[in-house]
Amino acid sequence: MFRFLVEDAKRFKSAVDAIVNLIDEGPLEVGPGGLTLRAMDPSQIAMVSFAMPKTSFVEYDAPNPVRVGLNFDNLSKFLSRARGGEKLEVAHEENKVVLKFTAGKRKRSFKIPVLEMAGGASREPNVQADASVKMMGGTMKETLRDAALVSTHISVEMSDSSLRFYGKGDSADFDMEHESGSDELIELKAGAHPSKATFPLQYLEDIVKACPDAAPISVNLKSNAPVKIEYEVEGAKLTYYLAPRIETD
Repeated sequence: MFRFLVEDAKRFKSAVDAIVNLIDEGPLEVGPGGLTLRAMDPSQIAMVSFAMPKTSFVEYDAPNPVRVGLNFDNLSKFLSRARGGEKLEVAHEENKVVLKFTAGKRKRSFKIPVLEMAGGASREPNVQADASVKMMGGTMKETLRDAALVSTHISVEMSDSSLRFYGKGDSADFDMEHESGSDELIELKAGAHPSKATFPLQYLEDIVKACPDAAPISVNLKSNAPVKIEYEVEGAKLTYYLAPRIETD
């Protein structure tokens, strides 16, 4: 059993939406240190790892670890009913998770059934990146919007001199390059030998969607290996992995 209180229900929805953008349902681990989740998307090519420490909550009581299967798509819909100034209490009662919204003397509640989830949490890929870049979320989103005009895939290439995004379509090509030291890059780390990989654009758009435009996002790259993308939303740390499209000659 557990119970935690969120000061602003709408802000908690923003954190939950970072999960919903990739998966519909999954196992939420509620333990003494906070909330965690690791789950693969239905296609098994992408993973989300979510961690929200207990310090993110006004009150937090979870003395023993509890694993609850939730439909996060439904959870997000209930959280979307939050009104300005409402607090949110989340509690575990038998086979349901209870959401209680309060504002002054007004109270509302929803009860969500707990789902049966087979197996344990997914394991994170053990990939040692050769290059990484940190930029603002808004910069990353604008780049993906440009690429979407041309192709369903986007290639990412990093070296010690530049960061490059490019794609080829049936009727047009797209190419964007940031030289090392660009004002739009917070940090670029790479070797002289470029690291590059190609990814499905729709998945990248879903992954970065919840990142605030003014928050930093990190992209960790190794040639032809899963990319690791990290950012924070309302106190929650999100880590995503996405498998590349393996190029063949």
